[in-house]
Amino acid sequence: MTDLLTSIQAALGLPHSPIPFTSKGALPSAFAVTDLACASIAAAGQAVSEWLQQRTGRLPALEVDRRLASFWFATSIRPLGWSVPPLWDPVAGDYATKDGWIRLHTNAPHHRAAAESVLGACVDRTAMANKVARWEKCDLEQAVVDAGGCAAEMRSWAQWQTHPQGLAVNAEPLIQFSADSGENAKPWRGSVAQPLAGIRVLDLTRVLAGPIASRFLAGLGADVLRIDPPTWNEPGVVPEVTLGKRCARLDLHDKTDRAVFESLLKDADILLHGYRADALETLGYGVAVRQRLAPGLIDVCLNAYGWGGPWQNRRGFDSLVQMSSGIAEAGMQWKKTNQPTPLPVQALDHATGYLMAAAAITLLERGGSAKLSLARTAKLLIEHGAGTDEPLRAEDDKDQGLLIEQTPWGPAHRLKVPLKITGTPLQWALPAGELGSHRAQWW
Repeated sequence: MTDLLTSIQAALGLPHSPIPFTSKGALPSAFAVTDLACASIAAAGQAVSEWLQQRTGRLPALEVDRRLASFWFATSIRPLGWSVPPLWDPVAGDYATKDGWIRLHTNAPHHRAAAESVLGACVDRTAMANKVARWEKCDLEQAVVDAGGCAAEMRSWAQWQTHPQGLAVNAEPLIQFSADSGENAKPWRGSVAQPLAGIRVLDLTRVLAGPIASRFLAGLGADVLRIDPPTWNEPGVVPEVTLGKRCARLDLHDKTDRAVFESLLKDADILLHGYRADALETLGYGVAVRQRLAPGLIDVCLNAYGWGGPWQNRRGFDSLVQMSSGIAEAGMQWKKTNQPTPLPVQALDHATGYLMAAAAITLLERGGSAKLSLARTAKLLIEHGAGTDEPLRAEDDKDQGLLIEQTPWGPAHRLKVPLKITGTPLQWALPAGELGSHRAQWW
C-alpha cells in the first residue's frame, strides 16, 4: 500500500524524504487516522523546510510526534476554569430512515432552518428522529439539499465508487495546482525563526479545514486576517482555530465593505477560501476578477465534494463527507455495530488544512493556485487502509505548553506542538479571539 507521506509528498512536488515520527500508538479507527495526521503535518513542515533551504542554503531537520499529532487533530486548547461551547447543534447527527441512515448538519441556524422547512420544527433529537424515520434516505438527502441545507445519506465505499460524484472525485488529483500568470516571487522579509513574517494571508475560510491552514501559517509568522460575514458565528470552534489571527467582519453585498475587501485583496500575498465552488463567482469575485485585482496572488481553496461532477457546488462538511464516501459505513463494520461510526476526530478537515498550508508555502516560490477537497482527502485515507491498533498513551499535564494563553473566554494552555522544525518554533503572537474583534485592515 502506498505510504501516506509519500503520496502527499508526490502531490506537493516535495522530495520523497523520510521524516521521523516519534512516540507510538494510534487513535482507534477503521482507518489510519494517526498516520494521516502525522503525514499531513509532516508535509506542511517539509514545505517550510524546503522553502527555508531555498532562502538560506540550509535544510532544517523535522520530526512529528504521533501522540501530539493525534491530539491536535481533536483539539489543542485546554481551558483553565471555563469550557468551549458544544461543537454540535442539539439536533445535528445521524438518524435512521426507512431504508438506512442519514446525517443532518444543522450547526448554522440557516442550515437547521432548511432541515426544519422539510421535516417540520423539531425541539429535540427524539422529535427529529420520529420525522426522519418516515423518509427514505435518498429522498430526504435531496429534499434538505434542495432547501439549502446540509445532509448526507450513509453510503458504502463501493456505492461511492459508482456514484457520479465519487467517480468525479476519483479523477481529481489530491491537490490541483495551476501555474501563475508570471508574477515574480516577492523578496523574503522573514527569518529562520519566523519564515513567513511579512506574508499577508487573507482568510475567507470557516469551521475547521481552512482555519487550520491559516493557524499553521500564523504560527510561522504570517499576518493572518480572517474575514467573516456580519452575523456568522461558530462558537464551538473559534477558541480552537483563531489562534494567531486577527478577525474582522465584512458584508460583501455592501458597496463600502466590498471596496475595503478589494483593497485588502490587492495587498494580500495568499488568499485562502473555503466557500462553495461557485460562491465567490456569485459575489463577483471569480478567478479572473481576483487575478485582475491582485496579480500574483497565491490562491488556495477547498470545498467539500471536489471540483467536478454534479455536487461540486454542494454544501458539505467533514462529517457529511464521511457519510457519503463510505467512511462511516466502514467504521460500522469495523466496530461491529448497527449505526454509522465516523472517524474519532474530524481528520478530513484537519489533514486538508495542513495540505492547504503546505500548498500555499510551496506556491510562495513559483506563484499560482491550488484546489483541494475533503472528499479527495477521504479517498487518500480510505485507500491507505487500516493502521495500527496499538493505543496511544493517555494525555497528561506534561503534554501542555508552559505559556498561558489569555483568551476573551478565560486563560488556557495549548498542547505542545506536534511538529518540530530545527530553528523554527511554531509560535503564535496573538491568543485566540472572537470573530469580528479586529478592524478589516493590514498591520
